[in-house]
Amino acid sequence: MDNLPQTKPHDLAQTNSSSLSAKLRPIFVGEHGIRAGWSALLFVAIYLLLETATTAVLGHLVSLGPKEPIPLGLAFLQESCELALVFIATALMARIENRQILSYGYIGPHKAIRFVSGALWGFLCLSLVVGILWKAKLLIFDGASLTGLAAWKYAFGWALLFLLVGIFEESLLRGYLQYTLSRGIGFWWAALLLSLVFALWHASNNGESPLGLMEVGLSGLYFCLSLWYTKSLWWAVGFHAGWDWGQSYFYGTPDSGLVMKGHLLTSHSSGNPVWSGGATGPEGSLLILPLVIVMSAGMWIWWGRKRKASLE
Repeated sequence: MDNLPQTKPHDLAQTNSSSLSAKLRPIFVGEHGIRAGWSALLFVAIYLLLETATTAVLGHLVSLGPKEPIPLGLAFLQESCELALVFIATALMARIENRQILSYGYIGPHKAIRFVSGALWGFLCLSLVVGILWKAKLLIFDGASLTGLAAWKYAFGWALLFLLVGIFEESLLRGYLQYTLSRGIGFWWAALLLSLVFALWHASNNGESPLGLMEVGLSGLYFCLSLWYTKSLWWAVGFHAGWDWGQSYFYGTPDSGLVMKGHLLTSHSSGNPVWSGGATGPEGSLLILPLVIVMSAGMWIWWGRKRKASLE
């Protein structure tokens, strides 16, 4: 009896710990590494932690309170910081998952063509909506507010700013999160969830309307459709930038309820806000709904059928 091996306390504790670890591991880790839901939560937690710290620091240096019209310098500072935070959060998750940081939506052929064509389509689609609103006397132009060197300065400045906005918003909601949630719940369920978040994110904008929020959500799905077909975010980034630049700088309309300082033309809405967009801007007009439908059909005709043919 005295010669029987004795179980030491620390060996028992180690055995229990290993058993507990074995039971908990499937909850957090799957065959592809950390499960999609936990990965997404970790990404969001990192981003929010960084954003809280950055906002606290910037708050001591500049006034971050709501200002309208929004000055270019302040907008550039905020968007640069936001983009840097998304880059850091994505880089950390890419390191954990042993992937390239560009693998979350920025790898693929024809990057420059995708971006430029997206920017042109964004501006042209907005111009079509603005033209209809103007012809229907739902949008009134009051003249030019910038000329000469100042017009070029703000044109370039806002173009650069909205390039940052496009990359930031697409990377935050249709980059890492879309990629990761797609492997957990499927591409379109992830797209639906993140498009809802995209709409709610704009709810705090002054002048935003319920119709505008619904159409922001639809535009999120529209951008996801471009990601589905092209396998990259470059077209969506371009469209996003071209559309916002057209609203905020070229035509001088509100952008999801926000008004920017330094725009080429001056305009104001008139008539029923359901059609004119009111304080929300063209994005709040019911005309956006048929535009999204037509553009989505165009994507299917141009990209969808080509993709189908390549698979056959």
